[in-house]
Amino acid sequence: MSVGEKASARETKRLQTRERLMGAAIAEFKRSGIAAADVGAIVTAAGVAHGTFFFHFPTKEHVLLELERREEDRIAKQFARYLADSEHDLASTLNEAVRLVMSLERRLGAVLFKDFLALHFSQTRQTDESKEHPVVVAVAGEIERVQQRGQVDPAVIPINSAVFFLLGLYALLTTTHEWPAQGALIEDYVTRTLRSIESR
Repeated sequence: MSVGEKASARETKRLQTRERLMGAAIAEFKRSGIAAADVGAIVTAAGVAHGTFFFHFPTKEHVLLELERREEDRIAKQFARYLADSEHDLASTLNEAVRLVMSLERRLGAVLFKDFLALHFSQTRQTDESKEHPVVVAVAGEIERVQQRGQVDPAVIPINSAVFFLLGLYALLTTTHEWPAQGALIEDYVTRTLRSIESR
């Protein structure tokens, strides 16, 4: 086996170990939440030594950061396909954003979803990342597109409206998780968001 093949095999093994750790950590976070999650349980489930976890992820929060990046990329790709493949107005665009975020909540479960959002909007983040998040950017782009057609108030700042909309949606999802009327509440939220930015 050549040096290059050995390096490639080592890298493949490293990535496989990282994926096992990710899967085990996410399962533990879903059960216990990130604060109570036990690294011992994670490494046991992944079948690796205790120190291996910290080689791949310096803290439990680093697992969540990796999950956040992957999920944002997944949602952004699905959203981009929707925008490219369908006839849509702003109402259907916002409803598609709601659908995608709610599918994320279902995938992660209520406990992990709350931890995910707590990290996503953590005050310890040093920079303004509003323009770094692809879903925010995509929603803002659609608001701007409709604004250029005269259907959104010219005073509206699209990136701000996208941030307001998604922040409000995340807040509603985490605080009304078990409410029977959650669906109607979110529908009303989308309607009121549209009214707040439409041209008078």
